[in-house]
Amino acid sequence: MVGDLVGEGARLRAAGPLAPVELPGGIRVWAVTHHAEARRLLTDSRLVKDIETWGAWRRGEIPRTWSMIGLADPGPSMLTFDGAEHRRLRTLTAQALTPRRVESMRPRIEAITSQLLDGLDELDRRERAAGAGGHVDLKARFAYPLPMNVISELMGIGSDTHPRLRELYDGFFSSVTPPDRVQAIMGELFELFGRIIEDKKRSPGDDLTSALLQASEDGDHLTGEEVLATLQVMIAAGHETTISLIVNAVVALLTHPEQLALVRSGEASWDGVIEETLRWDPPTTHVLIRFATEEIPVGDRVVGEGEALIVAYGAIGRDEAQHGARAQEFDVTGSPNRHLSFGHGPHVCPGAPLSRLEARIALPALFGRFPDLSLAVPASDLRNKPAVTQNELYELPVRLRP
Repeated sequence: MVGDLVGEGARLRAAGPLAPVELPGGIRVWAVTHHAEARRLLTDSRLVKDIETWGAWRRGEIPRTWSMIGLADPGPSMLTFDGAEHRRLRTLTAQALTPRRVESMRPRIEAITSQLLDGLDELDRRERAAGAGGHVDLKARFAYPLPMNVISELMGIGSDTHPRLRELYDGFFSSVTPPDRVQAIMGELFELFGRIIEDKKRSPGDDLTSALLQASEDGDHLTGEEVLATLQVMIAAGHETTISLIVNAVVALLTHPEQLALVRSGEASWDGVIEETLRWDPPTTHVLIRFATEEIPVGDRVVGEGEALIVAYGAIGRDEAQHGARAQEFDVTGSPNRHLSFGHGPHVCPGAPLSRLEARIALPALFGRFPDLSLAVPASDLRNKPAVTQNELYELPVRLRP
């Protein structure tokens, strides 16, 4: 149920701005759970991404087969470097995600959105003609393929890989996937993206993967490992967050019809919907993982040198100290909405403008095409996948028409 994550966030906030938590495998870390402290810590240079700083890792207390190692140490990318190394990799990636480049993608995103809505329309009509119930999984048919197609085109990846990538990432992000299976998934992703890179070396195109390879040849000194890790990070982050942003916004609006009415009347904006969804029901519940290079006091507790910290975005978004007495309510009229759900500081998500643009195109188009859109099951029946980092539903059954 959606409420499980809400309850978890409330318990984390109640435990204080710094709460001890246990990750799968019995791995103990700290979680920052309040907005003000998270904002400060996300810019604290004493917290770094280098896993070799983690005392428990250095001491061999965490096996290299740990089921979450791919999230704690996803390879040499902008997620795992700080300082000059981070800026080097981030700069190369950000060149493909400048505001101008992102805005130039609008026509293509609109075209993909329209094609997917046409497909939904046709599917619904066929099912009704056959006497079926008229239910569709909006996540599988719309919220998933839109960002996956967009990020794949940006990176130069063929759509033939999408079904397998979906299966692999489902297992990769799940907190109940056995460790040996996680290792196999990581190996298959490594091979899959390695083949894509080799194809781009032979036949470069107008895409970010080719640009990263070209930058390496031009003297920016990207290693093969860095190109591969960056490609994996961009594909994973470039679709997972947007899927849940769209799904969670739809659920929030359908369960708060008075808020949807405000948007339809023009009293509230779709931008307001997006930002409030990011705050109230963020796509990412926790981000792994930073390591302290020295003791860092947080409230009446201390992150010790060599200890690990995660950021509990699911808890932070409803912090009443930041968002006031109505922090638990979904209110699209709230302004300004200063949430942290795309991060803060040097590691703020570079893909945030693209994710926002996709949602800004998808949501009004969806509700415009299907003004009577409704949930096909009670909201209490919607099920979250078991994942430490992701706030993702298994499916979103809806009726497109009455």
